[in-house]
This record gives sequence, C-alpha cells and structure tokens, in this order.
Amino acid sequence: MHLSSVPESTQLGKHVVIEDNVVIGKNVTIGHNTTILQGTQIGDDVTIGNNCVLGIKTSGNQLMRKKADKDGRLNIQSGSRIGHIASIYTGTNIGKNVFIGDHASIRENVSVGDKSVVGRAAIVELNSLIGDSCTIQTLAYVTGDTTLEDNVFIGPCVSMSNDKYMGAKNFTLNGPYIKTGAKIGNNASLLPGITVGRDSIIGAGAAVTKDIEDNITAAGVPAKRLNHNGD
Repeated sequence: MHLSSVPESTQLGKHVVIEDNVVIGKNVTIGHNTTILQGTQIGDDVTIGNNCVLGIKTSGNQLMRKKADKDGRLNIQSGSRIGHIASIYTGTNIGKNVFIGDHASIRENVSVGDKSVVGRAAIVELNSLIGDSCTIQTLAYVTGDTTLEDNVFIGPCVSMSNDKYMGAKNFTLNGPYIKTGAKIGNNASLLPGITVGRDSIIGAGAAVTKDIEDNITAAGVPAKRLNHNGD
C-alpha cells in the first residue's frame, strides 16, 4: 500500500476519508463526509460534493450476473464536477468537464465522454458507453450494456432494459444503441437491443420495441414513424 498524497491546493471538507493509492490533482475540492476509496484517480480542477462515495467495488448475490473483475480504477478527469450524495464505481472513466448531479449513480466499467451531463438521481448501469456532450436528465435509467454515441439527449424518467426475457431464461444482456444526435423524450421506454438512428426523435411516453431509422420522428405505444425529419 502507498499512502495517498494530498496537494496543498486541495480543499477538504470535514470528515473526508481518502484511502491508500488515491491520486489527486491540483485545485481539487472535496466536500464534507465524502469517501474516496482505494486507487481512485482525480484530475486537476475537479469539484466533488458532500457525502459522495467514489471508487466503490462491486458486490452482489447469486441472482446477479457473474462479472469478470477487471480490477480497474475509477478515473475522474480534469474539470469535472460531481454533486452531493453521488456514487461512482471502480473501473469507470469520467471524461473532462463532465457534470454529475446530486444523487446520481454510475456503475463499474462505464465510460462517460467529455462535457456530458448525468442529471440528478440518474442511474447509469455497468458496461455502458456514454459519448461526448450527451445529456442524461433527471431520474433517467440507462441500463447495463448500453451505448450512447455523441450528442445524445435522454429526457427525464426515460427507462431502458437489457434482458429480453426478464430473467426467465438465458439471454445475452444487450441494452439499446442510440446513435449520434438522437433525442429521447421524457418517460419513453426502450426495449433490449433496439437501435435509435442518427438524429432521430422519440416522443414522450413512447415504447420503442423495434429499431428506428436515421432522421425519423417516432411516437406512440408501440413507437411508430410520424415523419422523416426535414420533410
């Protein structure tokens, strides 16, 4: 074990816990009662709120998937801001100038691209890829094994799933794939493995059960094409 070195420029709140092998850059602010777990790496000019837990190692029971432990570290790159009571797991990479809202949770082996937003109480599950400049709004649920390309917008309370049979039989878990510039309206539901095409728009409350082409507006239950964007 190597004791962590805290630069003089670090602003520490009360009762902060920093475990061994943590790397902290310059001009970092860490709020009251926050815990930085072993191996976490924090870049320059990062702000972390109160009561956060960063670098969590996974646990579970027999019903949960058997995950290969990649023994990765949580890496938070420069300029990112993390709100209060957020939890982020090990093996995840948070890009530059990312904003993570209060109460958000980001699981292991996730990548969040530069300048993206993970909103208040949003959840991003394991093995998901979030591109650059994406917005995931309040209370949205990004299921495991999901890909969001760049500039994707996910509205409040959107829900996604990655298990077609809901645990009833074996299935390779596969979340939605949402292409660059797509926008998903609030309270929409996306089924496992569907693709939403580039620059397409999904209306509020829609249930997306099949792939959506590029540049399409779709809405309804199930979601159906309303028009080709630009018509």
